[in-house]
Amino acid sequence: MENKHIKRQMNEALSDWVQTESLAELLIPMVGKLYRECNIILSVYGRPLINRSDIDIIKAHRFVRQIEEVGLTVKDTFPIIEQMITMDLGPAQVDVGKLALKFKRMENGTALKDFLNQELSSILGKSLASHSTQDIVLYGFGRIGRLLARELTSKAGKGSQLRLRAIVTRGTITQEALEKRASLLKTDSVHGYFKGTVAIDVENKALIINGSTVYIISANQPEEIDYTLYGIQDALVIDNTGAFRDHEALSRHLKA
Repeated sequence: MENKHIKRQMNEALSDWVQTESLAELLIPMVGKLYRECNIILSVYGRPLINRSDIDIIKAHRFVRQIEEVGLTVKDTFPIIEQMITMDLGPAQVDVGKLALKFKRMENGTALKDFLNQELSSILGKSLASHSTQDIVLYGFGRIGRLLARELTSKAGKGSQLRLRAIVTRGTITQEALEKRASLLKTDSVHGYFKGTVAIDVENKALIINGSTVYIISANQPEEIDYTLYGIQDALVIDNTGAFRDHEALSRHLKA
């Protein structure tokens, strides 16, 4: 009888793990959908869920027990994320772990939909259709510029409000120059390989980074550039050259 009891416990534990892992696998595209289409970044007690494996997601939930008196599982957060997919939500960072635990502790029988409508009221009905994207230009393409390019393009997608449109460098933009810059972007001696795709577009003098066309503009001075030739309007220019260090010098970018 004891052996049967142990065997039953083992089977139940295995069955529970398989179910949890299956739900975590289903969460991956849902988390990605909210991020790409709504610019919603989900986390569980500060641990991000975007671009994480099913095991990473499970571990993020287990981490909650170190902070709270009770544990949290994927079974708790899954219905919340599933419901969020159907809602008209705007950009935000949402700790779905804290939402799940708060709902779990409620004793008044509130429906999940009503609970989320109340908790997410500040972003409800504020979809990306009402949010314009911001063009970004990187002035300089040293290590800092390349790391910024990685960060911006790794978050590119329908839900991204910051869109890298151009990189300003010196020198003639030849095929060899584009290939060199693509190589430097893909591989960094300290930060390793870029987890994305980079191709060159010689005809348009651009890099195609994660599907986004990023023009490579040659200029010796900020005043020389006409960004409108590239369809860029009211861009946010990030100067990472270190050459312009005060208000007067940086204001030269405003003349472009």
